Amino acid sequence: MRLTWSSDIHLNHASMGACDDWIEQVKRSASDGLILTGDISEADDVAFQLARIAESFNRPIYFVLGNHDFYGASIAYTRRRVTACATQVEPLCYLTEQDPIELEPGSFLTGEDGWGDAREGDFAGSPVRLADFLKIKDFRRVDPISWPRLMQEQGDESAERLGGKLDGVSGTAKQIVVATHVPPFRESCWYEGRTADDFWAPFFVCAQVGKVLRRFALRHPRIEITVLCGHTHHGGVAQIGDNLKVLTASADYGRPAIERVLEL
Repeated sequence: MRLTWSSDIHLNHASMGACDDWIEQVKRSASDGLILTGDISEADDVAFQLARIAESFNRPIYFVLGNHDFYGASIAYTRRRVTACATQVEPLCYLTEQDPIELEPGSFLTGEDGWGDAREGDFAGSPVRLADFLKIKDFRRVDPISWPRLMQEQGDESAERLGGKLDGVSGTAKQIVVATHVPPFRESCWYEGRTADDFWAPFFVCAQVGKVLRRFALRHPRIEITVLCGHTHHGGVAQIGDNLKVLTASADYGRPAIERVLEL
């Protein structure tokens, strides 16, 4: 089985021609499905873009959402809207709301949105403040002192859901591909060839998801785990353990592209 993988395509920043070119590239990749690891568009547009991709690429489209996909709305509202779209448009599969999918005997695909959960690095001392805090209603509605708590809650929820999904297939899996948006380890959080420092890590690493993955990999050394993520717009590969590897996708605003074609 071959799966085409793209991340951070930000179709709201791309011209119609650039979108069409990317869709044609996906078609020419002759794969059995498409994986999107978040930042597809923004809240008022993401369902439309997903439906448009599905109409053009009539094969399964497995996706998670990134922080930009919630811009202009709340997290819960956007997830409900996208879940409804995936229910109505058959090729779409929102992995955050789905049980693991067995693509080949013993090979599973699962996923979670993830979130920079303020547990890695130095949130209090960081001068970094993402647009998330102004553009996502959950953060805009509360005092800034509550921002790290909300970030941690999102990371905890993703980690809890993912842990249940992984445990559900542990008895039969030989290989698990995990799609997520936010890198789950600092070692996989790349920027211009370097990993995130203490100022950027709180916003670009989902430490709780990383803990779940590391524990599961140690308990099940015969299961090969490959994590696909994005968010940083800079690519890299991090070998976290003997059976745990993270691939981080590169991206450029306005230029959606294929990161790679995976073979299971």
